[in-house]
This record gives sequence, structure tokens and C-alpha cells, in this order.
Amino acid sequence: MPPQRAARGSGSRRGGRRGSARHQLRRGRRVTRFRTVAPRTARRAAPRPSPHRFPGLPVQITHGPRDRPRIALTFHGQGDPAIAKAVLAEAERAGARLTVLAVGSWLDAHPALARRILDGGHDLGNHTRRHLTISAMGEREAYAEISGCADRLRRLTGSIGTWFRPSRTQYATPLVQRLARRAGYPHVLSYDVDSLDFTSPGAPAVTRKIAGEIRNGSVVSLHLGYADTVTALPALLDELDRRGLRAVTTTELLTR
Repeated sequence: MPPQRAARGSGSRRGGRRGSARHQLRRGRRVTRFRTVAPRTARRAAPRPSPHRFPGLPVQITHGPRDRPRIALTFHGQGDPAIAKAVLAEAERAGARLTVLAVGSWLDAHPALARRILDGGHDLGNHTRRHLTISAMGEREAYAEISGCADRLRRLTGSIGTWFRPSRTQYATPLVQRLARRAGYPHVLSYDVDSLDFTSPGAPAVTRKIAGEIRNGSVVSLHLGYADTVTALPALLDELDRRGLRAVTTTELLTR
């Protein structure tokens, strides 16, 4: 006796599928069942870079540890965005990471640069809202300069940035240090090597100035708004490599 064929009922499967549907006949009607697709697990958002407090370090930081072959190239963020992009691309080509202290009005004009800087693995920080002489301001105006740029950074990136550097001065006054702390920045970032690139001395002079003063732990001041800086960067990065010095973010420079 031939084996009995299973009746086509509500419990049997049919081989044919159309897309993700399973078709069954139930009481003469075609019933379509759709597979339940489990929702994809949401991708974890990348941590937002934020200010770090480094115990044992002063409020105003001018350099990092002198016992490691690392330095920080820090850039005042304003000027032609094409120059900024060229600087970032050249640094990334050489495996260097930078610290950019952005002016708030510059971010208003070129908001996409905030994410471009972070996506390249660089530090992004606060260089006041309008880049005026902050040390000559009263408390209310100075705080508005700091918090105004912090607000722009938060709106664009979700964070107030990793560092604050005062505008038009190498060192923050005690008042500016206190106001920066109130705005959320435990440290103020200064520097120990000034490239003087803003004087437009020519690319070779910029390279010589930095090469003549840099050493382990140095924090170098540069600017994104000057063509000499872009031209000087390849030779400078080659010189760092020759000396065995790595250009890292300021956060990495200070992290043990």
C-alpha cells in the first residue's frame, strides 16, 4: 500500500514562498503569514569627547611629560576652510593627530568642520566665540565668550570639546581660568613653542622655528588660517619622524 500523503491542511507547509511570506490554505482561503523580523540592535554611539581632568597637573597646561617622545600640534581654528582641510589631510597622511581650538564664529560659518575634525581622530576644543582679547574683558563678557563657543560645540558635536584656550594671549589670567572652570573646562591649554606662523614668515621659517625649540612633551601653537602652515607641515612632520617624535592629540599627550 503506498504511503499515505499528508493532507494539505492548516498544519502543513508548502514549498513555494513569495518573498518572506508563508502561504497556507485554510478553509479554502489563502492565508499569508509574514515572518517576524527581529529589530536590529542599535549601534552604540561613539563616546563624545569631553574635557578631561588630569590629577596632579596645573590648571594651566603648557606642555606634557618630558620623558616620552610625544608632542602636540595645536591649531587655532579659524580662517579659510580649504586650508583647514588641507592641514587635516596632510596630518592624517603622516599618521599625526592634531588638536584644533575652534573659534565659535568660525564654526557658525563652517559647521561641517567640527565633525570633520573629530572624524579624523583629532581633539576639538574651544577658542572663544569671537576671538577677541579675552584678558581685557570683564567677567560677564569673558564668560559669554567661553560659554558661547561651548554652546556651539555642544550643538554640533554633543560635547563642549576637550580643551579651552584663551584668545589673543598665550596665558589665561586667574579670572579666565576660573571662568573656564565654571564653563566645564578643568584645564586651560597654553603652549611652550610658538611657531609664529601668523606673521607669515614663509614655510621654511615656520619649520625652523618649531624644529629649533621642540622637545619631548612640547605643545606647539599653530594656525589654520595661513598658507605657510600648510606648506611647512610636510617638512615638519618629516623632521618629527626623523627625531622619533610622535604628533598626538593633547589628550593622548597627557594620558599616562
